Amino acid sequence: MVDDDRDSGEGTPLGRQVGRKAERKIRGRGEKRRTVWFGLGMFGLVGWAVAAPTLIGVGAGLWLDGHYPQGRVSWTLTFLVIGIAVGCLNAWYWVRQETRDD
Repeated sequence: MVDDDRDSGEGTPLGRQVGRKAERKIRGRGEKRRTVWFGLGMFGLVGWAVAAPTLIGVGAGLWLDGHYPQGRVSWTLTFLVIGIAVGCLNAWYWVRQETRDD
């Protein structure tokens, strides 16, 4: 018969390392203490979550204005608004993920 420790992998160095990391992750999820660094990181994440789609939208709008000019419609403004909307939805998603109680 095969030893139970071998089947579970707990006796191997890799098994012990995975176990330690899993325990640390479980402990980390249990702690609800938020530090200043967490707040700054979330601030940066939300900022980039809004800025990136907005800049992509402006770039796409400028390209469309250059290649397909319209008299009454500004593609740049249209895609700017779409980029801001997508960015706000993206930021809302990330904030909700980080503040959700597991």
